[in-house]
Amino acid sequence: MEKLLFPFVSIVGQEDMKRALLLNMIDPSIGGALIKGEKGTAKSTTVRSLAKILPCRETVEGCPFNCDPTRPDMLCPYCAEKLAKGEKLESRKVRMRVVELPLSATEDRVAGTLDIEHVLKTGEKKFEPGVLASANGNLLYVDEVNLLDDHIVDLLLDSAAMGVNYIEREGVSFSHPSRFILVGTMNPEEGELRPQLLDRFGLSVDVKGDKDTELRMEVVKRRIAFDMDPSGYTKQCQAETDAMREKVTKARENLPKVSADDSIIKAIVTVTTSFGIDGHRADITMMKAAKANAALEGRTEVTKDDIRAVASLVLSHRMRRRPFEESAFDTEELERCLQSI
Repeated sequence: MEKLLFPFVSIVGQEDMKRALLLNMIDPSIGGALIKGEKGTAKSTTVRSLAKILPCRETVEGCPFNCDPTRPDMLCPYCAEKLAKGEKLESRKVRMRVVELPLSATEDRVAGTLDIEHVLKTGEKKFEPGVLASANGNLLYVDEVNLLDDHIVDLLLDSAAMGVNYIEREGVSFSHPSRFILVGTMNPEEGELRPQLLDRFGLSVDVKGDKDTELRMEVVKRRIAFDMDPSGYTKQCQAETDAMREKVTKARENLPKVSADDSIIKAIVTVTTSFGIDGHRADITMMKAAKANAALEGRTEVTKDDIRAVASLVLSHRMRRRPFEESAFDTEELERCLQSI
């Protein structure tokens, strides 16, 4: 029986968190999202609720790695072999889904395992797919990502960045496509991620509970209504949920048409330089996020408003700060930078 999830469209407030997730759905190459916040701020609820608004995608029928038939350069060895033999790859449309990584997952469970004994006996590679195979073309959710072993986090981030999972055991290697949207949630009170790992997440959001009385009352009302009648409440939100999914799908289709002139690129570089950001990853990520934001808003040209919408998501976790110092994004500094262009 399918478990009913609290509808994404019914989540009160938390606009930055919702925007960060939607932008990654529109352009997965943004690099995923890290959601940090105290317990009880709807982090996990929001991520899991994405299952109902994720768009559809093409996949090869029966492929354990969910290969995309429109990307012959990104096929698993099995699909590539079929294509080389002149066989046709049967495809079908499936809804993207949320794949969860258990906190206790081992490296073999994440990456998959090679049966070395089978290779030695038969000369054929036998691979048991892991979580990264299931995640290909989907959204991979890691709750309490800060509690994962560092080498597992490294493995996830490397696969997300390269779009390939590469396994080598006893001199025998195997690789398969692993392009996914990586979303991690964490409570900073339980420990932080290393700065090198923080920078690898495309966007980051600091989530706080609402202090406004009316908003808090609305949260309680909606949650109680859902718990009393999950099916009925979900049906009430169905039209809005369908509209949101359609909006995301349309934005994905229109993303290649979105353009940005040199003044926008100059504004982005000015902002990242002014905030003292090292390297160029932030510049590139901000451009991708601004384009995705324009597509989400139904526009084909990036404006300074798109930079305003995404700047804190891109920069807040990349700014230099002293140990135990709170990261506060300076919106006035951002405005000064944009006005100077």
